[in-house]
Amino acid sequence: MMNYNKQLNIDSDIEKGLLDKEKSDIYLFSRDDGFSHPHSRSIRRLWNQLSRLQRFIIAVLFLFVILCIIVLLPWTDSSFLLGIKADMHKAQNSKQKNLVIGLELDEKVKNRIFNTGSINVEKNNVPKLQMEKVSFDGVRSSLMEKIVGAALEQKTSSQEKQKAVVDAFLHAWKGYRSYAWGHDHLKPITKTFQNWFGLGLTIVDSLDTMYIMGLEEEFTEAKEWIKEKLNFNVNKDVNFFETTIRVLGGLLSAFHLSKDSVFLEKAVDLANRLMPGFRSSSGMPYSDVNLQTGHAHPPTWGQDSTVSEISTVQLEFRDVSRLTGDPKFEAAAFKVSEHLHKLPKRDGLVPMFINAESGQFRSTSTITVGARADSYYEYLLKQWIQTGRTIDWLKEDYMQAVDGILKHLVKQSLPNKLTFVGELLSGRSYSPKMDHLVCYLPGTLALGFHYGMPSSHLKLAFDLMDTCYNMYAQTATRLSPEIAYFNLQPHGTSDIIIKSNDAHNLLRPETVESLWYLYHLTRNETYRDWGWEIFQAFEKYTKVQDGGYTSIGDVRNPLITKPRDLMESFFLAETLKYLFLLFSDNQELYSLDKYIFNSEAHLLPILKS
Repeated sequence: MMNYNKQLNIDSDIEKGLLDKEKSDIYLFSRDDGFSHPHSRSIRRLWNQLSRLQRFIIAVLFLFVILCIIVLLPWTDSSFLLGIKADMHKAQNSKQKNLVIGLELDEKVKNRIFNTGSINVEKNNVPKLQMEKVSFDGVRSSLMEKIVGAALEQKTSSQEKQKAVVDAFLHAWKGYRSYAWGHDHLKPITKTFQNWFGLGLTIVDSLDTMYIMGLEEEFTEAKEWIKEKLNFNVNKDVNFFETTIRVLGGLLSAFHLSKDSVFLEKAVDLANRLMPGFRSSSGMPYSDVNLQTGHAHPPTWGQDSTVSEISTVQLEFRDVSRLTGDPKFEAAAFKVSEHLHKLPKRDGLVPMFINAESGQFRSTSTITVGARADSYYEYLLKQWIQTGRTIDWLKEDYMQAVDGILKHLVKQSLPNKLTFVGELLSGRSYSPKMDHLVCYLPGTLALGFHYGMPSSHLKLAFDLMDTCYNMYAQTATRLSPEIAYFNLQPHGTSDIIIKSNDAHNLLRPETVESLWYLYHLTRNETYRDWGWEIFQAFEKYTKVQDGGYTSIGDVRNPLITKPRDLMESFFLAETLKYLFLLFSDNQELYSLDKYIFNSEAHLLPILKS
């Protein structure tokens, strides 16, 4: 197996733009006809010798070409020009488009960023438009029809796709409002609901999505429910982490976007009720807390908390402190990060379990960037960005962790060399298992590169994005499984192996999240194409007629998908939000220089300190 660290040169699968490559072979008008020969008779004399019918045909063709030029010229964009950006040279001379902050990119990475053609086109079966060598007669052929059709599609496609995403949200909301209003999750097939915490999760989690999509009526109705019905004084245990990222994060984001004080009041109430979760001997939060009594405790299945649970609340609690002026929220949450910073790690990598009382890692637990550890790495970077890039050790821990990922977890599958991130079982033995959750990593790596991390991080982001797309594209439904295994055996014929217990799809957002980050930072249209393919697969295999979308049990069989009858709140909070942003023509409205997105896709402002 080739060592990944020796392959930091950009892969040869990047298309370089057909116009530069083949322009010498493209002739729309032949230079051997009588119109161009230096010794030919005058055009006027030649014209007079033509019959009326011939003159009429030529005139019609001339008018047709002029009309095509008029139609095409104002609508031409980067993807229509066959992979070459119209403003490529301007972009390359722009610091903003170079995405460089005190860092000079090597030429190969620049080519990857500014090439709007497909990545891994042949391997990933991404359609591409082939330019043909044509004569004057070919102008009337199907090629011209394809070009005109492509231009028309480019004029409206992003707007139409964004509208389709809004329609999908409204369809999901229709089902929730009809059959699960005020409850946590919709069960769309049986037309009932599931209560996890009893906090109206779907309503709170969807607030900023509705605001961003401009759904004023739905947003207002949700706000009224929160004002009148949302009550945290309930004698019920909730998961500390999930309640923080979904409910607290959702309320904070809604406040920052709308400036309506009702959201801040509810957020502060909830934050105070979650604070007892930090009352362990070590200060590491317990996994569960009762919002009424304040009693906090480990999970029912064991004595340990997961690393992701304790390390993915800092953005939210810091924001509460900055809004209220009360430092207790930020202090309690950041103490956790400071404690984790001091613990021994394996080249920046951490085990997935930690004991809340002792504050020590369970040394024999798995090392992964997937479930139960994923957002630890995400929040190292995002805390550094949120605090104005002023806390150096957060950046250093993040960079060390990425180095550890490259050293210990990244490999390439056989036979097609898909880059993936595996796990170390019990901290030792390598497993080629990759959760769909890991597909957040390309976006996080790209975000880090935007803020000055090395180009090797962007290289890894590109390669992992290809793999995450393939986890969708290589199934019969074109939907990803929850977990994939990657082949490392020379005799294997398939890179991706899907086991029966892992074949379900939960409508997760991580892949489309990373597609948005990479499109936002590179403007590579391929990422939009992939996002549209994924959205269409959701529409085809998970949409429920009377409202809502359902998770499915088997992505391998398009005829028997085994619907699981559940639509979790993150489908509206994250999946559809990132798809909406992906197809937005205004990529600066929610710029990564203004906002940081929490682990549930809720927007929080970047601070100066």
